Amino acid sequence: MLEVIEKLLVLQDRDRNLIRTEAELETIEPEKQMALLKCNATVEALEQAKQKTKEIESKRKELELEVESNNGKIAKYSNQQLETKKNEEYQALTREIDGCKEKISDLETGILELMDEAEEADAATKKAQAAADEVKRMVDAQVADLDARKTNLDTRLDELDDERDKLAGEIDEVAMSQYERVLRLRGENVVMGIEHSACGGCHVKLPAQVIISCKGEQELVSCPHCSRLLYYTRDMELEAAQDAGPGNQF
Repeated sequence: MLEVIEKLLVLQDRDRNLIRTEAELETIEPEKQMALLKCNATVEALEQAKQKTKEIESKRKELELEVESNNGKIAKYSNQQLETKKNEEYQALTREIDGCKEKISDLETGILELMDEAEEADAATKKAQAAADEVKRMVDAQVADLDARKTNLDTRLDELDDERDKLAGEIDEVAMSQYERVLRLRGENVVMGIEHSACGGCHVKLPAQVIISCKGEQELVSCPHCSRLLYYTRDMELEAAQDAGPGNQF
């Protein structure tokens, strides 16, 4: 195998690690955002539960104020009854008092219903609080883990970049130029072996002359179909011979 091919294979391994490390890094922020959204959802549910409790309490206080107002009216009408000497006025005040008492009865029924709702709302709020606390605990741990992963991946990425720069500096410019061009075009699979007389990258059958050139190990050989750099080893030669059968070898 050409020495430059050996160096390019090592470089390719580093590039694959770089690409996968960068891809993993790109998933961290979306994962954090999803975790935080989940946390925000439980916080929002808690706030809604608290708001419902406040609304029930506000309605109860309004009804209690109405009860108080009607009791005030009853006291006023009762005093007026003591002062009047006319039977008609007395009866009219009695009807007003009875009307206030009916309103108070209805209001107290409403207050009791709101008290029941308040108990349910309080239970729902406690449940929402517990859920929010639990989710926050889990999300905080997840975010901390993601931050630690990001730190480790950033460090690993710096190390891989340094290794790549060093490896690239040991390869001649022409070979590096070819390699970089195919890397941009084809991704991480740049230097590929010949498999069953076909390119290991695009899997298209290769002309005999291309395989012979690879076996000669005198120069870099590219796949005529996908431009990937090719190499050939003794193991591949044996494999090709087995596939070809007697009398059909190149």
